[in-house]
Amino acid sequence: MAAPRLIMKMTVADLHRGAGDVNVIEFRHPRRSQLPTFEAGSHVDVHLPSGKVRQYSLMGDPSDLSKYVIGVKREDAGRGGSAWIHANLNVGDEVAVSAPRNHFRLHDAAKSHILLAGGIGVTPMISMARALKSEGRAFVLHFFARSRSVAPLLVDLEAEMPVGSLALHFDDEPNTALDLAEFLKDQQVGAHLYYCGPPGFMAWTRSHSAHWETGTVHFEAFQADMDPDYLPEAFTIRLNSSGRELLVPTDVSALTVLRDAGIPLLSSCENGVCGSCECGFLAGEPIHRDAVLGPEAKSNRFIPCVSRAKGQIVLDL
Repeated sequence: MAAPRLIMKMTVADLHRGAGDVNVIEFRHPRRSQLPTFEAGSHVDVHLPSGKVRQYSLMGDPSDLSKYVIGVKREDAGRGGSAWIHANLNVGDEVAVSAPRNHFRLHDAAKSHILLAGGIGVTPMISMARALKSEGRAFVLHFFARSRSVAPLLVDLEAEMPVGSLALHFDDEPNTALDLAEFLKDQQVGAHLYYCGPPGFMAWTRSHSAHWETGTVHFEAFQADMDPDYLPEAFTIRLNSSGRELLVPTDVSALTVLRDAGIPLLSSCENGVCGSCECGFLAGEPIHRDAVLGPEAKSNRFIPCVSRAKGQIVLDL
């Protein structure tokens, strides 16, 4: 079970509009000069006045704990969080922001790091690239966007990245095209792949890296894959600690059933992307519908806000 996360009242110290309709927001604590530490790839929960909670990657330098910096792209077809931020958030406002969590770590065992970013998916990659640069480790960041004019944070990347570590691919510049299937066909010894971007980009990258060695492919998604043809079925949860059995109806989440039964699981997004409600399972056949767990974790971890099971699942609760 995930540990509680510290929630801090932060001040918007700076806010400016960047390319691609992205607001770059800097949070500082009104009284503390140093914030909780974070690693490259970490994200924070931003709690909006409406009660909505949204997750955003930290783009800053992990060695500078005076501030947290995020990038928020306006998504008019999204769930409303980014639209509210763009329309209402101003310098000087107070916002509740969680301590960082990281499901998207750089792996020390890797001999080289390949970072693939699609559009706003570049945000977690910026902190990764900065960390790898400072440590003198081998990496290349491939950045895909519709055009140079809408590529978020491109100016910062071009100014900071070492020669040969940044490759740009724009739809309106055919000479920059990259055949991703061919590029990912052969895995170099010791290479690890990291990717983040819109759903289509994620699905494409996932399918063309499926043959890579287990544990060498990592991703960050802030939207769980939703199969429109999926029809949920009722299933049973068995609590390992007590043997108690709980029925999960077709139209209710496992998280809701657990809460109603007095099981105090934490939660935040309730959309399968933050990992707050993560717990273990000991037996059964889960139907993973989250965007958090990697292939190895799926063998014994479960995200009850969105995931389900066939028949019965035994949870380590």
